Amino acid sequence: MSDININQVLAQMRTMSIDASSNSVKPAETEGGSDFAAMLKDSIDSVNETQKASGALSKSFEMGEPDVSLAEVMIASQKASVSFQAMLQVRNKLVDAYKDVMNMPM
Repeated sequence: MSDININQVLAQMRTMSIDASSNSVKPAETEGGSDFAAMLKDSIDSVNETQKASGALSKSFEMGEPDVSLAEVMIASQKASVSFQAMLQVRNKLVDAYKDVMNMPM
């Protein structure tokens, strides 16, 4: 590539960068219409509810309530564990992505 082509490409990149920064889009106005933060909060709330339900079922079994079986308690406990582990993996991937973005050269 010649110097002229490189300078043209750099000028185009600068123009695109300026256009991108001046046309900032709010998260609610994205094309899909879904807000990532809201989706993440909903999934965290869902995991929390699963863990609360598991704890309540476990407590009911320990108190000797006749309508709660050990199998139900174990299944609820495993559901809570799996959902928590999945959320933990999502968190780890988000942290890794954040680190990758922060380490990108400007």
